[in-house]
Amino acid sequence: MTASLVIAPQWIGDAVMTEPLMRVLAKRGERLTIAAMPWVAPIYRAMTPIAEVIELPFPRAGLHWTARRALANQWQGRFERAYVCPNSFKSALLPWLAGIPVRIGYQGESRFGLLNQRIPNPSKYSRGSMVAHYLALAQAGTDTTLQPKLDLSLDVLKNSLLHFDLKLGAYAVFAPGAEFGPAKRWPAAYFADIGLRTDLPVVLLGSAKEAEVCEDIAKRINQERPRLARSLAGQTDLSQAMALIASAQAMLSNDSGLMHVAAAMGVPQLALFGSSSPLHTPPLSDKAVVMWLKTEANYQPPLDCAPCFERVCPLGHMRCLNDLTPERVELAWREVVSG
Repeated sequence: MTASLVIAPQWIGDAVMTEPLMRVLAKRGERLTIAAMPWVAPIYRAMTPIAEVIELPFPRAGLHWTARRALANQWQGRFERAYVCPNSFKSALLPWLAGIPVRIGYQGESRFGLLNQRIPNPSKYSRGSMVAHYLALAQAGTDTTLQPKLDLSLDVLKNSLLHFDLKLGAYAVFAPGAEFGPAKRWPAAYFADIGLRTDLPVVLLGSAKEAEVCEDIAKRINQERPRLARSLAGQTDLSQAMALIASAQAMLSNDSGLMHVAAAMGVPQLALFGSSSPLHTPPLSDKAVVMWLKTEANYQPPLDCAPCFERVCPLGHMRCLNDLTPERVELAWREVVSG
C-alpha cells in the first residue's frame, strides 16, 4: 500500500470537494494522511477513506520556515507520494522539505522544483467544477460526476442535538454567511422574510464573524414570531455545526462552505448564488436546488456581469442577489422543505 500525504485546502467548501479525490486514491491502494489546518480538519475526519488527519500548527499568514522544516524532518522517509491541493507556494514546501519522492499539484505560484509533477493552472473563467479540479490530481481517468460524501458518527449527531436542545428533523438551518465576501451574501432582510414564511423553527449557523448578521436575522424573525429563530453562530465548533446541518429538515444558504457540507450529507437544501457560478462550485447532491438569476429566463435585463467572482460587486448594484427577492425564493424553499 502506497503511503500518501495530502496537503488540504484551507477553505471548508474546497475541503469538502476533495472527498471524491480521496475516494479514488484510497480505492487504488493509497493510505491517506491529511495535513490540514485546524479549522478544516473536522471535514477530513468525516471522510471514510482517510487513515489519519494531522493538524498543522502554523498560523494562516507567513512561511514559518523553521516550524515547517521541523515538521518535515519528522516526515522524512514516511511518505512515497504527496498531493498538494492548494495553489500557494508555502503549501508545497512541506512535501519538498520532507523529501517525498513524488510531489503532485497545480503549477500554482511558481512552484518549479517544489513539485515534480505539475498540472497547468486553469483560468478562473474556464475551469470546470472544483470536484473535477481536484480529481485531476489523481492523474488518471476518473468519474468527475462523483459527489462528495461526509459521514458523522451517531454519537456526534446525538450529542450535538442534546447539547443545543434540538430534535432530529424538527428545524431548518439558515446559513447566511459567505467567507469570500459580500458579493456572495443574500441580504439579511431576505433571509428573515423567508424565515417568516415557514412554520419550521430556524437555527442560524455560521462563524463568530457572522454572529452579528445571524443575530440580526433571528431578531427580525422573533419580533413577529417570538422564539421561532435562534442564532448559534460562533457557538458551535465545526463538528457540531456539521451535526446540526445533518440533523435538519432542510437548509437555506449562500454559496458557502456550509452549503457544501449540507450537500455532502444529503440534506435537502436551497442554495442561492450571486457573484459566483453553480457551474464551478455547485452543491453536489440530488437533494439540492440552486437559484441563480443569471440562468432565469424571465429575469430582465440579463445579468451580463455574472459571474464576476469578485468579493465586492464591482458595479455597486448587487443585482445578482438584491433582485433575487423572497417572493422569487419562497416557492422553491417550500418545495425543498416539503421534500
